[in-house]
Amino acid sequence: MPSYKGHRYPVEIINHCVCLYFRFPLSFRGVEEMMLERGVVVSYETIRRRR
Repeated sequence: MPSYKGHRYPVEIINHCVCLYFRFPLSFRGVEEMMLERGVVVSYETIRRRR
């Protein structure tokens, strides 16, 4: 299990973003926009680092 210590996002949010990235043909910025529509502000850099 990767370490998320020191990150401001819950593990569930980061894992969901990474899952979206691999499951669908989305860019990191696309995942960022999808999460923003759901009210979750997460940067594409966080998603990229955790994939």
